[in-house]
Parts: sequence; structure tokens; C-alpha cells
Amino acid sequence: MTDMNLVVGSHDIVFITLDTLRYDVAQALFEAGELPVLGRFLPAAGWERRHSPATFTYAAHQAFFAGFLPTPAAPGRHPRLFASAFAGSETTSPQTFAFEQASIPEALAARGYRTICIGGVGFFNQQTALGRVLPALFQQSHWNAGMGVAARHSTEKQVALARELLAQTSERTFLFLNVAALHAPNRAYLPGCRADNLESHAAALRYVDQALAPLFDACAARAPTFAIVCSDHGSAYGEEGYRGHRVAHDSVWNVPYAHFFIPAKSTGTAP
Repeated sequence: MTDMNLVVGSHDIVFITLDTLRYDVAQALFEAGELPVLGRFLPAAGWERRHSPATFTYAAHQAFFAGFLPTPAAPGRHPRLFASAFAGSETTSPQTFAFEQASIPEALAARGYRTICIGGVGFFNQQTALGRVLPALFQQSHWNAGMGVAARHSTEKQVALARELLAQTSERTFLFLNVAALHAPNRAYLPGCRADNLESHAAALRYVDQALAPLFDACAARAPTFAIVCSDHGSAYGEEGYRGHRVAHDSVWNVPYAHFFIPAKSTGTAP
């Protein structure tokens, strides 16, 4: 297990949630060699299959930010990378970064990190009381319609903003990015598609993969970076009569997960 007590303070941290991405689709594209950008960082076997703590975005991210990232899909007490300290936790190990604050963004801010949220789906749009809850955990929060679920080039716009914000600070940074492109409606990523399906879901992931390349390049140019990339939940496309998410179905519970290091290319003026 990665010792997060050595990572915190020495590395930038980037957390990317690929909202609504199914494990089976993500793994199939990896095995077909269709994720050239993310594939550079994934293990030889590809994505790790994990179980989400929830079936929809808001609940999953509340858990994530408290330290409950997707759980490995195998029996056992799996040590966590982050943990908001509480008595009796059986998944906090000596390598876990344990903190007194209620959330990861608040804990990292207390340790000198600049915390940045770039939203995607509606729970991050800051347009309603509910849409302000998760962004409020961060020192800086950003969203506009061009980054939302209805925008064809949303990931590119999110990455462009992320690069701009990273260039503006010399502090250690915790950057969170909620990618909206995979969420319905995703049929725009498959020419001629009239209704979202597994093929359009896969097409959206191909788009996201290439759109993330400039962000990873910016991270490498800036500072050593620890990255977490995962889905918050999957989505059903008719399996056993289910469609969408917020249902207890394997297509929703099973999510792809990876964490990896992005080495710095040069020290330069990096923090």
C-alpha cells in the first residue's frame, strides 16, 4: 500500500472522478488498447474493479471526501489511503493519511494545500443549495454550463481551466475534477446515435481519455503528483430491465479504479 503520510506534503494530489463510468466498459477499452492516455498509467492488468460506496453522485462523493474511496471487490479489511479519524476504524493503517477534519479537502487545506474543485454534473454546479454543498469543501470552486453534462466538449474545457489554475499557484495543490462527459446524455460522442447505449458510453470514454492528456502533461511539468482516477458509480443500459443509476445493480456498483504517480519532468519553479 502507498504510504500517504509520505505523499501528503511532498506531492500535488489530483483526484478525477469519471462520473457514471462502468467498470466493464472501461476495462474492455483498456484491453483493446483504446485508452492510450490513461493506459500509460494503469497497471498491466488494467483497471482495478472496485465497489462504489453509493449508487449516485452526491452520496458517493460525500463518502469519497470523507476518505471512503471505492472498496476493492474482494473479501477483506482493505486499508484506506485517507481517513477522517474516528474510534474503532478497522480500515485505518499506519500508511493511511488520517486527519481530524471532516473531509479530505479541509484536511489538506489545513496542511498548506490549495484546494480546487472543477465541477461537472449538477451536484457541483453551485446553482442550488444542494449544488453548493460539495464545492463548499474547497477553497476554490468552478463550474459553468460548458463543463456540464450537455456540453460536447466539457472535458476539454475542464482541463483547460485546470491547467490555468495550476499555473497560477506555487502552493502544493489538491485538484479535484468531476468529469461529466460519460453521464447521460452521451450519445453525442457516437455519430448517428439517437439514444444512449453502451457504445456511446464507450465513445465518451475515448473522448475523455484524449482530453485528459494535457492535464497529465501539466502535472508532470509542475510537480510530482499522486493521482486517483475512478468512477463514482456505473449506469445500467437495460440489463435485467434496469436503466440509469441509483439502483442496486452490478452495472452500477462495479466501478473502475486506479491510483498512480506522475513523476515531475523538472523541478523548475514547481512547489
